[in-house]
Amino acid sequence: MSRSVDEVSVFEQVGGQPFFDRLVDRFYEGVATDPVLRPLYPDDLGPARDRLASFLAQYWGGPPHYSAERGHPRLRMRHAPFVIGVAERDAWMAHMRAALAAAELSDEIRSAMLGYFESAATHLINKQPPAPPTNSHRVPVSQPPPPTARQ
Repeated sequence: MSRSVDEVSVFEQVGGQPFFDRLVDRFYEGVATDPVLRPLYPDDLGPARDRLASFLAQYWGGPPHYSAERGHPRLRMRHAPFVIGVAERDAWMAHMRAALAAAELSDEIRSAMLGYFESAATHLINKQPPAPPTNSHRVPVSQPPPPTARQ
């Protein structure tokens, strides 16, 4: 299927790989000092930074360098070793929102990116919040018998 002249990828609209490198640099500036996220990353954030920038560039229409180097993204599988709950998702999103806020983007592209990041970050949650306590310590109260039908 060929692309019409009017179809320009997000990758092209935002200026290519340099945009994604800057976005990811801003994102990791926050991660580097985040008490929730920093323990999930290795000491050297460089390789994670490079992989995220490559993945995002590919996802938004850039060259398939990420897949050429790492294969199919398989985001859930790649993140399975890390405990990701709502707190981790929220911290990740806070840093990505801040990185996007600093970027010069059209409202349409910003909205599309935020929607994707919200969906992807939520999809990676693999730790459920604790179940509410049960009321097993309560003694069941007997109910009066239902009224009998008159005959």
